[in-house]
Amino acid sequence: MAEDFNAEQKRYLEGFASGISAVRMTGGLAAGGAASAPPSEPTGPDAIHIKAQDKTVRNGGKLCDQEKWKRAENPFDGHNRLISEAATGKPPKPEDNFRWRYHGLFWVAPNQTSYMCRLRIPNGILHHWQFAGIADLADAHGGGYSHVTTRANLQVREIAPEHGQPFLDGLTDLGLTARGSGADNIRNVTGSPTAGIDAQELLDTRPLARSWHNWILNDRSLYGLPRKFNVAFDGGGVMPVLEETNDIGFQAIEVLEGAAVAPGIWMRLVLGGISGHKDLARDTGVVLKPEACNAVADAILRVFIENGDRTNRNKSRMKYVLDAWGFDKYLAAVEEKLGRKLDRVDPAHVAPRKATDRFSHVGVHKQVQEGLNWVGVVLPVGKMTTDQMRALAKISAECGDGQIRLTVWQNFIFSGVPDAKVAEVEARVLALGLSVKAAGIRSGLVACTGARGCKFAASDTKGHAMIIADHVERAVTDLDVPVNVHLTGCHHSCAQHYIGDIGLIGAKVVVSEEGDTVEGYDIVVGGGFAETPKIGTEIWKAVKAEDAPFRVEALLRAYLARRTGPEESFQAFTSRTGAEALRDAAEDQPALKAAA
Repeated sequence: MAEDFNAEQKRYLEGFASGISAVRMTGGLAAGGAASAPPSEPTGPDAIHIKAQDKTVRNGGKLCDQEKWKRAENPFDGHNRLISEAATGKPPKPEDNFRWRYHGLFWVAPNQTSYMCRLRIPNGILHHWQFAGIADLADAHGGGYSHVTTRANLQVREIAPEHGQPFLDGLTDLGLTARGSGADNIRNVTGSPTAGIDAQELLDTRPLARSWHNWILNDRSLYGLPRKFNVAFDGGGVMPVLEETNDIGFQAIEVLEGAAVAPGIWMRLVLGGISGHKDLARDTGVVLKPEACNAVADAILRVFIENGDRTNRNKSRMKYVLDAWGFDKYLAAVEEKLGRKLDRVDPAHVAPRKATDRFSHVGVHKQVQEGLNWVGVVLPVGKMTTDQMRALAKISAECGDGQIRLTVWQNFIFSGVPDAKVAEVEARVLALGLSVKAAGIRSGLVACTGARGCKFAASDTKGHAMIIADHVERAVTDLDVPVNVHLTGCHHSCAQHYIGDIGLIGAKVVVSEEGDTVEGYDIVVGGGFAETPKIGTEIWKAVKAEDAPFRVEALLRAYLARRTGPEESFQAFTSRTGAEALRDAAEDQPALKAAA
């Protein structure tokens, strides 16, 4: 009979059915449909979400599938059912795949018929025994390797259904968790990787990241947002944490004399970063004391929970509420939640951020503690075998302070290495097939999971990244400055391609009249972060993956030939000449002409 209704009638019936369902779920109608007392007010930790869903339906909206799944069975309430079904080796249904993500497990079929587990590691810091313990879990329940992510986190893949809960139980034994690391929740809390050991930093982010991590874990009302959410703390040190790509960024700043608040160290609030949607977080003018970060972040989230889009997943991030309302209206709603006005400072009364170092996550660097160093290890697009992990944990315990500090650049650093132990660390790392030597391209190479392990990816980003690095190192031997190359497989932009000097986003390239396709990329240039945040400009579309190394080579050759000197970065050169001029110069390079 559905074909007898026109489009407007169908929309009315869908809205009516959704309304009936919502009323039943809140006690408005008896199971048989008979009228009863008015719906009771939702209570408990999920009430804020139920009210937001109800408002959406009342206003004529249709909840997206994920909102219906959350409403039908909260992922935490359904945990025991999920365990019993997974124990049989049964793959999850789509709605249960979504629910498992609340516990940190992602079913990644068809690319891999198994789960991936993403952890929660506040500020990215692990003890050596935790690092080795994760390796043991990856051997017992996964594929024998792990990946460092762009949120200074770890992922373990190839976990069979019946091994999912035992893996999570093993994390608990290590004092770790994966709770809320996926789906519509607040992702891993990032902070400055060199927190507490960096002479340049204004503030140690470790206590702030840990405190916010625990705040999230212990408040169920902060789970089940309209969409995922990212929070980062930057301490003003030499190593950037990319807080401008987060929904909320807290930046340590020095407020000078003459401001509306007392001079000293404050946190500046920036909002709305989501680089995959071509937007970076913007300064709100708000400053707060470090101890107020949790309460302010909580209020920002609750405004988002109440007003975020629960009908269209493509428009459900906080950025779109900010776009619709403007920052002033959003901050007024936050202040209403807090019950007080937020302090604001004119940028003229803020000391400039000290320069970051693009090579600070690789190689040997002096710590603020006399006679100690941090040592950054280069990882091949974030991957480590479990044997390497255990050996690296042993190096940390025997030659450093016993900590492994993950970075947003898909690598890690040893900290607390005495001067007398640096050479030993370098030699032992080299013996594992890894390196601590900074390089022009490999140290700034970032790639998401790609088509080997993610159903959204259009290209094998990790495989192609290594091919590009090998080719560039052979072909461009005079590259003497750091250049960031980011490869991401899809529009989610997990590798944040828009902020790279050179960014590649996966695309299917049509190669025949019949519509046959091969893996490829659209290419952008001129992105930036930290002192020079910027979204890159697209210069080529639909480049075949096999041609991508030659395009990157040509861009680098054009830059080296035309820059004013080594002091002019790739981004500065692109800004000075224009992205289109760089493209034209690259197309004149022999590397591209030969490839054509």
